[in-house]
Formats: sequence, structure tokens, C-alpha cells
Amino acid sequence: MGILCESVVAALRSFAYKSVVMMRARFGLRMAALLVGCIACLGMLRAQAPVTVDVDLAKPVGVWEPAYAWFGYDEGNYSTTVLGRELLGQLHDLSAAPVYIRAHHLLTSGDGVPALKWSSTNVYSEDASGKPVYDFRLMDGIFDAYKAEGVRPVVELGFMPKDLAAVLPGKPDQPYKILYPKDTLAGASNNPPKDYAKWEELARVVTAHLVERYGKEAVLSWYFEVWNEPDIEYFHGTEDEYLKLYDYAVAGVRAALPGARVGGPATTSPRNDHAYGYLQKFLEHAASGKSAATGGVVPLDFISFHAKGQPVIEGGKVTMGIDRELKDVDRGFGLVASFSKFAKLPILLSEADPEGCAACSSKVNPANNYRNGTLYPAYTAAAYARLLDLAAKHRVNLLGMLSWSFEFEGRDYFEGFRDLSTNGVDKPVLNVFRMLGMMGGERVSVESSGAVPMEAMISTGVRGDADVNGLATREGRSASVLVWDYHDVAEGGGGAAVEVRVKGLPVGVRRALVQRYRLDETHSNAYTAWKAMGSPQTPSAEQVAALKRAGGLELLGSPGWVDVDAGSVRVETKLERESMELMRLSW
Repeated sequence: MGILCESVVAALRSFAYKSVVMMRARFGLRMAALLVGCIACLGMLRAQAPVTVDVDLAKPVGVWEPAYAWFGYDEGNYSTTVLGRELLGQLHDLSAAPVYIRAHHLLTSGDGVPALKWSSTNVYSEDASGKPVYDFRLMDGIFDAYKAEGVRPVVELGFMPKDLAAVLPGKPDQPYKILYPKDTLAGASNNPPKDYAKWEELARVVTAHLVERYGKEAVLSWYFEVWNEPDIEYFHGTEDEYLKLYDYAVAGVRAALPGARVGGPATTSPRNDHAYGYLQKFLEHAASGKSAATGGVVPLDFISFHAKGQPVIEGGKVTMGIDRELKDVDRGFGLVASFSKFAKLPILLSEADPEGCAACSSKVNPANNYRNGTLYPAYTAAAYARLLDLAAKHRVNLLGMLSWSFEFEGRDYFEGFRDLSTNGVDKPVLNVFRMLGMMGGERVSVESSGAVPMEAMISTGVRGDADVNGLATREGRSASVLVWDYHDVAEGGGGAAVEVRVKGLPVGVRRALVQRYRLDETHSNAYTAWKAMGSPQTPSAEQVAALKRAGGLELLGSPGWVDVDAGSVRVETKLERESMELMRLSW
């Protein structure tokens, strides 16, 4: 009987959410609000106990750093398309802080035509005599787009140009370019260089060109990262060969720009012993080794590694693996902290995501359908908070949590790629970054009765009660509180009544203005709107316009004034499962 009731409730909720979208279009907000109330009643059938979230504005816990403002993608050539440039501009606009972009294939040979997991610039080739020939036209297009849209690059030095790639033993006929869905990592674009002196000179010439074109001060604000995931098949060499690759690359970069910020090794998940050992050996080399290129100290201005979860289908339901991503970060931070020389060096999680293949759509892996709706942003908020907590636990310097997500061209609407936008329509996940971008100043204390303890989340994820938790900041005469309801298992129902109690407002303040932004099934959600239209793959111009409106960050009603009692404010809300709300207070 219980299973039957849950099925009925889920069906009613699905029908009701579609009806909300249509009612808002036809009858306005009042009628839609009435139906939302009915949906809330359905959710109470399996709701979590009421939750209190206590925010203390007088208890700072550190500066609010924009670690969220980092994004990346395989297909660097998408940066120059109409939709790509439009999205770059939106990423710039989501934060007052600089937004950084990391792309693969900046040195790869080819015609500049992107494909899934492939891109190219053709920056380097050799003439018949073996003399290097440089062509910056395609690379300039990418970096010009970055400049025009106001974002900053993480210059990932990879992959190996065709004429510079070594011929591997036993592989004289190895192809250079292999496209997805075949093994894209098997090509010679991932080989070591045949000549390390030429590799160093390539890094020098590219850096010198960037300085000449964009200015020394601009390039000094960028980051240069050597390669990507050399501990797996992204690099067809030994770790010693990667260390040599690193040394020669940073020697070239520093020869052109002595103050350039260089780092690596961009290894995979440290919860894996092989990846952990690879990162450890790299740090030992940087701490006490000698550069293979110069014989001197090994430059290292930031440390990078990757952290990934692993969603699966369990019992017919998408089930996330947030514990795996947090294990990566916990173990990686612990390793960095064990090197006293690097304890305060910036750490860039140059890919931090729910799983490992952005270009694998839900057609390929049904579990990836989480990317279209509210589960992806709820996961992102919950993971982001714990990454900040883990940085505090290990006393390390978290520079960025880079989301490997951008956009894919010429694909179906909501095909289930890990992207921020689908054919120019913003997906719900983009709105969690907009919410984070509206926060600033000092991070302040938050204690939630509904939070899953961090160690429990690292150990087993969120499989019992949901993680109902929050982040808060204070800046001048304003404060921001972000609260969410996250669970690993994608299912309807649940949710919680939440009372947010904010204390520490200045003496004498009697009233505060509250603005509330909501992301759930019916707010800031173009996916729900698209499904309510019948999931069209060739939507009309009118439908596209409606989808773009639905994809923006949405206020929950009009701003309103609330009374301040002895420096405290209370705001009540109802969070459905996989939803979140940003409350902005000003006085």
C-alpha cells in the first residue's frame, strides 16, 4: 500500500507541476500560487521534520572567496560561436569577481571544427626541414572571445601538436585524432613531445604572443596549467616524463613572463591510490627536486587536481555519489596540507563535478538525466558548502571549484549533457551559480538542524534524511542566506518547512527588506517549462522566448519588509526536495 501511495503522489505532483507552468501563462500568479499550495500539501505526505537554520551575522568565519566562478570545457572552439560567446557573457555577468575559463586542446592540431571531446587551434606545425611554424589565428579567436566577454583564461598547456608528438614504441601507425564515441584518448595528441626543447619553445612563444596581444598585466592575472589528467590515458608517458613535460613547459612560460602563475598537475580523483601517489610524487618533485629544464628550483604557484562523484541507477532511480567527490577533496587537501611548504599555496580543483564525462548525454547513460532538472543545482550547492568546510578543516587555500560545464552545439534540447545552457536556453544549474554570485563580503556562521554531518556525508553520502543546510554572507548593510534541500536519490516528495533565523543585525535597525529568489520545479527552471510544452525539439520562436524567460533566476513574489526584533529576523519558507532559496536582506 505504501508503494502505491508513493506512486500516486509522484504522479499527482508531476501533473501538478506541469499545470503550474500552464496556469502561470494563462491565469497569472495568483491561481498558480493556489496550485503550488496544493503541491506542498502532497509533499507533506513524506516531508522531513521542520528545520531551523541559524545565521549569526556577528560571527564571521572568513572572507567569501569566489571559488564558484570557474568553468571549463573540452571544446574550446565553442568559445567563438554565437551561443558560446553569449554564454561567456552570462558567466561574466553572474559575479562581480573575475570569472575564469579553462579549455582543453589549446595546442592541438586541426582545422578548428569542434566535436564532442575535441577541439583544435593548429597553433604549431613544422616545415619540411623541421622548423617550427606558428599560426595563431584560431587561438586568437578563442582568447579574443574571452577578452570581449570579460572572462579570464586558465591557459591549459595541452595537448601535443601533431608535428611535435613522439612516435610511441610499437605504435608507428597511431592515429593523431580519434573522435567520440571511440576512445578519444588513444590518439597521438596525448603523446609526450619528441623534442622537449621544442616543447619549451612552444610554451615560450605562445606565452610571449599572449603578452604581446593582451598585455602583460592582463596575462599576469591568468593561470598556466600544464596538461590535464596525466595519471590516466590523457598522457601516454610515465610520471617521470610528465615531470619533465611540466619542467620544460613552465621554463618556457617563465622565460616569456617571469611572474606568470604556473601550476599542475591536474590529476584525477585522489581517492584512487594511483592518482594520490601521482599527486604526491609531483609535490615531492616541486618541494625538493630540480627542474629538468633549468637545474634550479621547480616553480609552483598553485596546485590542481580533480574531484568527481559517480551517479548510478539504483532501484530505477538516479542516485548521486556526492560522497565520492568529497572523499577526493578530503584526501587531496590532506595530502597538500602534509607539505608544509605548500600548506598555503592556492588549490584549484580544476574539475569538480558530479561525474566524469560532460559529453556523455543521458542517451548514453540514463543516470546523467539528473543534469536537466533541479538535482544538479541542489548537488552543486551541497557539495560547494562542504568543499569550503573541508578547506577549513585542512587549513588549505581553496582557490576554485571549477565546474566542467559549458554548452554543446547542434544537439537536442535537454539531451542530458553536463552543460549550463541547451541551444541558448539556460538550464537550472546556471541559477545556482547566479545565486552564489550574488553573495559577497564575509562568510558568516550557519548552523542548521537539518544538516547532514560532514563526516557522514563523506562516508555514505546523503541517503537518509535530506541535507537541509545553508551558506550566509554579510557585506555592508546587507546579508545573503542560501538554503537548500538535497538528497542523493532523485525522487518526488519529501521537502521540509524551514525557519531561517538571522541574528546580529546592527543595534537600532527596526526593519529589513527581504528579497527571495527560488529555484525549484516551477521557478528558475526552463526544463519544467519545456516538458510542459510537450518537450519540443523544434520549438517556435515564441516557445524559445518563453523558455529563455523561464531559465532566468526568478524572485519568489515581491520584496517585502520584515520587523527586526532585538537584532534578529525570522523568515519561514517551504523547501521541496532538490530546491533552494536565496534570501537577501538589506537595512
